[in-house]
Amino acid sequence: MATLPYTDHSRPDRGSPAAPDDDREAQLSPARLAAFASIAVPVAGAGLPLALFVPQLYATEFGLSLATIGLIFFLGRFWDVVSDPIVGALSDRTRTRFGRRRPWIAAGALLFGLAAALLFFPPAALVTPAYLAITLFLFYLGWSMLEIPSSAWAGELSARYHGRTRVVSYQALLRSIGLLAVLVLPTIFDQVEPGNAVLKLNLTGGFILLTLLVALPLTLFSFREPPLTAPPAASQGLRRTTSLILSDRLLLRVLASDAVVTAGQSVRASLIVFFVIWYMGLPAWASGLYLLQFIFGIAAAPVWQRIGTRIGKREAAIAGELAQAIINAGLLLVVPGALPLLIALTIAQGLCQGSSNLMLRAMVADVADAHRLRTGHDRTGLFFSVFALTAKLGPAIGIGIALPLIGWLGFAPGPGNAPAALEALKYVFALGPALAHLLATFIIRRFPLDEGAHAEIRRALDRRDAIPA
Repeated sequence: MATLPYTDHSRPDRGSPAAPDDDREAQLSPARLAAFASIAVPVAGAGLPLALFVPQLYATEFGLSLATIGLIFFLGRFWDVVSDPIVGALSDRTRTRFGRRRPWIAAGALLFGLAAALLFFPPAALVTPAYLAITLFLFYLGWSMLEIPSSAWAGELSARYHGRTRVVSYQALLRSIGLLAVLVLPTIFDQVEPGNAVLKLNLTGGFILLTLLVALPLTLFSFREPPLTAPPAASQGLRRTTSLILSDRLLLRVLASDAVVTAGQSVRASLIVFFVIWYMGLPAWASGLYLLQFIFGIAAAPVWQRIGTRIGKREAAIAGELAQAIINAGLLLVVPGALPLLIALTIAQGLCQGSSNLMLRAMVADVADAHRLRTGHDRTGLFFSVFALTAKLGPAIGIGIALPLIGWLGFAPGPGNAPAALEALKYVFALGPALAHLLATFIIRRFPLDEGAHAEIRRALDRRDAIPA
């Protein structure tokens, strides 16, 4: 493969000789990739308590009404969706001696940390609806400034087809560790001091701030930023940006597949407690099974990275989707009290968890390469910001369908459900994710950017980049 120009934008000698792709790949050691991906721990760790602890505590401990909290979180999430593409597009056009992505990550970490401190260590005398709204506004903005540029930078670390799979697999692994930690820490704390909700919130916030403090320098200085090899895209309005995204069929296919995958996963996540408690009659296992799935998901991340490297991203994504469809359909065989089968299916689900999300995330960088070849502009940050939206759209779709559907079929949380309502709950819990994974397979099955196609694109880009401007 031909070489890509490589200069260090964090140093003054920008005209230094270019390093070959082999040198760039040699820098991607496991230790450096893990250090780079470590920012995913506080970012991912913040998401779960934001949904589980914050609304409940602000209602019970600080007296805010549920309607007010719901409205604030709805508007905050809407702001989050709007800010992602803005941050992605602006980071693509940023030019500093420190690089494109670093300034955004550093500023985002400062804002994210400040807002996390205000959100998870709230001074009781100051908590009002305005306090929560402003804090959540800053929190989501800092989150976007951390997550989108770091994802785009990850997509630029390697120019190779399988190298990108390696990079995102480390991000997925560290993300899972962050989620697991915020599940385990409060559970352990409940055994020591049950019922202290404020202290549990403080513990979670302390974990986020401590891991952020450790991870930020690791992410910022693990690698040099690769150089810009295409001119920045001109600033465009919302209509033209939307039209540009909708015209890229490769990107739309990845986005649609990921939205369907996350929708299916959210159906499972939103119904698993109902299923275990009311259908299986095993309330003591409700949290344990969810935790078990996460643990095996962490163990499986390196395995799926190897599978993707061996057979390709598209094939690995399809294999993961089909496996998850079979596993979820297998839940139809579960009957009340059949704990061993449920545990086996939960472990199998954990081993496949995130397999297709990982591959689809790696595909976004390949799509950005194809877009750069076609248009001459680098929009990696914008593409990753739009991809991040599917992680927010998918759960909204899944939960928005699953919960009203089981209600319409007669199920209500609590005892006294008719056998038909409980069976309906099982069928939605099993077949909802299974059908979603099959649909995602159908969407991605003929995705054209395999290893050979990507190699052709890289050679074409190399030839064009080698021509002096």
